[in-house]
Amino acid sequence: MFFVDVHRMANKNRSRKNDENHHIYSVDGENFNKAAKITDIPAKANDVLYVDVIPVELTEEFIELLRRGVRVFYLRRATMLAKKREELGLLKTARNDIRAMIAIEPRWFREVNEDILVMRRLTCAYRSLLKSHQSLLNRMKALSGVERDVLKDAIKDLEKRMTTMAKIIDPEAIKRIPSYSRVVEALAIVGDNHLMAREALAEIMPYVERTRSYSRLKAFFGLYKGSKGTVKIYSKPARHALARLTTAVLHKAHHKAKDEERILRRIWKTVKERERLEAPA
Repeated sequence: MFFVDVHRMANKNRSRKNDENHHIYSVDGENFNKAAKITDIPAKANDVLYVDVIPVELTEEFIELLRRGVRVFYLRRATMLAKKREELGLLKTARNDIRAMIAIEPRWFREVNEDILVMRRLTCAYRSLLKSHQSLLNRMKALSGVERDVLKDAIKDLEKRMTTMAKIIDPEAIKRIPSYSRVVEALAIVGDNHLMAREALAEIMPYVERTRSYSRLKAFFGLYKGSKGTVKIYSKPARHALARLTTAVLHKAHHKAKDEERILRRIWKTVKERERLEAPA
């Protein structure tokens, strides 16, 4: 069993040979070792690896570990690490992060597989294009003349790239997400004119398939009532994907939260019905 502090290495320059630019790992919280790459950790088949986060840029390294037969778990809530560190009275260091991780109950970790990591990397790439697209649309509203025309061309180019990315995501989702095709049919989003809706669904499906409780799923998407002044804690990327999907399914530019909840419930029921039918007798 290995515990690894990954967060501090995300996006860092690995050419520097100091402690901060290595992954720190331990099996007991007392003895520590360093690894320049996740794949350098001596985990073998049937070993278990616990990490604080799995950065998108390290996807290939984690996939290599999974192909070795290593089971990989990450913290369901990254904020729990700081909370546990504070409870233990520990300073913020890589070694103390590992000590805090060891003290967290296993139920707060979620296991991943190659399919989840691949789909997450693809949808993250799409969201990056979508964010740039929305940013340019907002800027274009304040421009006119030549400047506006230049941005129009850039927006068209981004839209082509988004379409290309969605065409990559769709077949991967068919291959990697068991209930994806069934939900596509249930929502009637087949055909080229619903390609972007299927991309949004591909973002949503992993959350639906891994959640056993519908009430927890609703909370994850922010579809719950909170008292006035209460800050809702939910996944904004997941909620945005659900909003895009709802817009496409209902053919409405504007809709309400209850419309999103109806779509989410249809997805949930379709997935759970498939699981029930295919469960061993």
